[in-house]
Amino acid sequence: MGITAHQVLPVYHLTRIDSCTLLVWGIAKGVIAGQAWAMNPDTTHHHEEPAPFETTDPVHAARMWDEMYSASGRRWSGNANPQLVAEISGKPGGNALDLGCGEGGDALWLASQGWNVCAVDVSAVALARAAEHQASAGQDLHGQISWELRDLNDWKPSAEFDLVSAQFLHSTALPWQQALATAAGAVRTGGMLLIVGHHPDHLPPWGAHRVAHALFTAADVVAELELDGHRWRLDVSEDRRRPIAGPDGQEAVVADVVLSALRLQA
Repeated sequence: MGITAHQVLPVYHLTRIDSCTLLVWGIAKGVIAGQAWAMNPDTTHHHEEPAPFETTDPVHAARMWDEMYSASGRRWSGNANPQLVAEISGKPGGNALDLGCGEGGDALWLASQGWNVCAVDVSAVALARAAEHQASAGQDLHGQISWELRDLNDWKPSAEFDLVSAQFLHSTALPWQQALATAAGAVRTGGMLLIVGHHPDHLPPWGAHRVAHALFTAADVVAELELDGHRWRLDVSEDRRRPIAGPDGQEAVVADVVLSALRLQA
């Protein structure tokens, strides 16, 4: 079961629809209300302090991510990733798919901009926390959000979207080629694919992203997805450097791989 272009699940509805059949209504207890958005506003919600890569076994990846999120009250800042904001600000809303949504910073920002968002992650803990953040943030959301527990190893969207955002989908349990092919396949004709990743040559020195096969360059993605072919109009393919702060106050400059493409035909 997936969502269609005009069907979203209730805003505070977290659902897993598979053989495990997990259904969670309401708000989880992962973060104390009032603290959820009290992070450094200059820090993006994702991956400034890269998490250790998980097991190579897809069966255990969800458990690893659940344990990682459960180990701390708040993993990311709650702000949207800067390249998402740079590329999407000012664009009219529609139906968006946020792959690997984590604690929901990007999805909440997109909804505040008028997008209806299907936000997908492999971690039930992260999604429950995202739903709580949605309830406690007090944002004026102009779009709806459905939080969906999905494993990209064996799930593909049944709907097509106006925007598919894949921010920092780096994993040893899921080849980036497979994850980004899933992302590209969910973009409707006339829709936008936005991919952002850590550049393998410009990583934070304190981070754990050191597994070469889990990282990619812009050229890698263009070649793999054939974004320079007749089915796509490649609008952005570049590296963008930006300063970040580490967990102990360190400073560094990293580079994001940024690609944006418009689907011209199926």
